[in-house]
Amino acid sequence: MKVVYLEHPHTKVQHDCDPSVVALGFFDGIHLGHQKVITAAIEKAEELNLNSAVMTLDPHPSVVLRRSVQHVRYITPLTEKIKLLTSLGVDILYVVKFDFDFASLVPQDFVDQYIIGLNIKHVVAGFDYSYGRLGKGTMETLPFHSREQFDQTVIEKFTSNNHKVSSTFIRDELQAGRVADLPQTLGRYYVIRGTVGHGDKRGRTIGFPTANIELSDDYVIPRTGVYAVRMFVQDKWYYGVCNIGYKPTFKERKENSLPTVEVHLFDFHDSIYGEKVIVEWHQSIREEQKFSGIETLIAQIQKDKETAIDYFQKNTPNTCFLTKKDVCY
Repeated sequence: MKVVYLEHPHTKVQHDCDPSVVALGFFDGIHLGHQKVITAAIEKAEELNLNSAVMTLDPHPSVVLRRSVQHVRYITPLTEKIKLLTSLGVDILYVVKFDFDFASLVPQDFVDQYIIGLNIKHVVAGFDYSYGRLGKGTMETLPFHSREQFDQTVIEKFTSNNHKVSSTFIRDELQAGRVADLPQTLGRYYVIRGTVGHGDKRGRTIGFPTANIELSDDYVIPRTGVYAVRMFVQDKWYYGVCNIGYKPTFKERKENSLPTVEVHLFDFHDSIYGEKVIVEWHQSIREEQKFSGIETLIAQIQKDKETAIDYFQKNTPNTCFLTKKDVCY
């Protein structure tokens, strides 16, 4: 997949851009609703014998437009988004830098410069997509702004279990710890990537060594607690339990501190400091809690481990991101 980074005003010339069918949206999560939009663009591109494209923004508009928002975490940070879009078979990804100048474009100027100007021949977007200053451009106004230079396809609302599938809904699920429900909306289990760092090494002293995961990007972190997970390390998947939290049994939580992500793998004894890993969340086991002592904590961790083992004995995960290319992480 070709990745094209654009800043406003961009310098691309229409006849130098490959004609394409584009899916428009922010696409945080690449969830099943997003996949419906993107797949429709790919199919239309094949029908018209054109390149398929996706246009996204970076950073999230709220970082620029809402002064109260200092930092945003993503279901799929840009690096993760690129991997998923590649696996879906997209030909071109346009990444537009979102800043005040870009946000100030009136709808017609956005269409002239970022659709017609990029030689886009067909637009696919969700029914609620908006564009231009203050989001005044909609899928209803797009034919008027098109100058008859391109056509469009509108994708209707996608629901699962009577819920509209959206990035906001998935964030809420993560913040509530309901990771087992995410395949119904994401189409896959939730994952984060990171590197194994040096923690306080307390786990090894109580018989449960853990890998301290330093996140590689600004991922949304699930609610604090203990989870059944898999971790991909050294080209292989391993089962384990993950604790997300602040270790209340051993220390007080500091203000503005981030929770640690620690994974204990079953039947694993290698040193993996510095290794790049993927953590995949499957099932919430319990909330984080403070224990009266080390022995009580050890007994609970053993119960957590047994719960996770029982879960994986009954559930065989498949980590392939199921597309026509069947690409796995």
